[in-house]
Amino acid sequence: MNKTVSVLVGTQWGDEGKGKIVDLLAENKDFVVRFQGGNNAGHTIIVNNKKYPLHLIPSGILNPKANCVIANGVILDLEVLVSEIEMFVKDGIKLRDRLFISDRCHLILPYHKALDIAYENARGKGKLGTTGRGIGPAYSDKASYNGIRIYELKDWDLFVEKFKFQTKIKNEILKTFKVAPININKELKKISELRKTVLPFVADTYQLLQKAIAQNKTILMEGAQAVMLDLDFSPYPYCTGSNTIPGMVNTGAGIPVQKIGNILGVVKAYTSKVGSGPFPTELIDKTGVGLQQKGAEFGTTTGRARRVGWLDLEAVKFACEVSGVTEIAITKIDILSGFPKIKVCVGYELPPSVIPASSSVIPAKAGIHIKKIPYSSCGYLELEKLTPIYKEFSGWDEDIMKVKNFKDLPKNCQDYVRFIEKFLGVPIKLISTGPKREEYIKII
Repeated sequence: MNKTVSVLVGTQWGDEGKGKIVDLLAENKDFVVRFQGGNNAGHTIIVNNKKYPLHLIPSGILNPKANCVIANGVILDLEVLVSEIEMFVKDGIKLRDRLFISDRCHLILPYHKALDIAYENARGKGKLGTTGRGIGPAYSDKASYNGIRIYELKDWDLFVEKFKFQTKIKNEILKTFKVAPININKELKKISELRKTVLPFVADTYQLLQKAIAQNKTILMEGAQAVMLDLDFSPYPYCTGSNTIPGMVNTGAGIPVQKIGNILGVVKAYTSKVGSGPFPTELIDKTGVGLQQKGAEFGTTTGRARRVGWLDLEAVKFACEVSGVTEIAITKIDILSGFPKIKVCVGYELPPSVIPASSSVIPAKAGIHIKKIPYSSCGYLELEKLTPIYKEFSGWDEDIMKVKNFKDLPKNCQDYVRFIEKFLGVPIKLISTGPKREEYIKII
């Protein structure tokens, strides 16, 4: 059986630099497919010194040979989608007959965004750090049979009927939060214009992809967010509204799992996180500020500063296991140049009093009443109380952005990479050494 489908997945909390890796891999792919998430995901691709911030359209669109698909597992904000389409059209990048949007995609509508913000504000000190993009409420409507799909835009009268019905219900909920109601006529007028740009790209993407598979076309599935934000395998409720692991390829695009040949996990050389929730390796000292500034850790979607910390290999190992990762791409390792010491988390310790009764824990050193606990046994309560176990490495000062061969990297950098590979038990195939498309090392 030919396995022509590859999956790319982030192994941390998102913002691993997946967009650049997709852009590189897309050079040899016939199709690049988004299969979950919404515009809460953000990639920035740099081509010929021009930045393209993307939230919905697959990163492979910048390769003129690649067809790009937004499959049924993605939820769509029409305003964001149209702004991206117009950005590419303005730059003379061909989209017609290259960009295909599933007619099964659910829509993020104005009341979803209003509810998202209202719920978050109502949580007070218990805020989750949502992007406010309406992701959770839109997926909630999808699951409760209250969603509206892009398919309905084909029949404007039907769409108007459904939109009015749902908006009236949502306005009653917004009233309880003392939030201004959604202006139905104003929003319908706006959507009526947006649909004119979007509808020409709507297609039966299931049939499109099945035909591509039958013809042995190469397909890259572009994951959004990351494993640590998965609806089921994250420290819930600090997560996104969809499943982000490779298994979502089947339900989010209709791709049979038997067709998946390899799964590439993207690992940033340190860790970053947007929003609230436990972050075991977080750095709130001058080292953290240095990582944040040098790494330009500010969200593509929100613009807010990301929290940063050392690489958490215990969490990444779990992500690789649950995703079935077969190879690794390391990103942003150039950001670590100049740090005299670099740490990596290789495990967690918890006082026995807070270890879950169901956990299979490993005793620590004799005489110390603290036990090691695997990531899979930790909910957010444990993650907030644990102590990371670190391994320390000597850093390097050299600028590595122009290095093209692994053997030419500083020895300390090589040692760092090899340790990651050994700990994860997965081969590293690519190392990104800078933000530009050409700044990377391929390991054969």
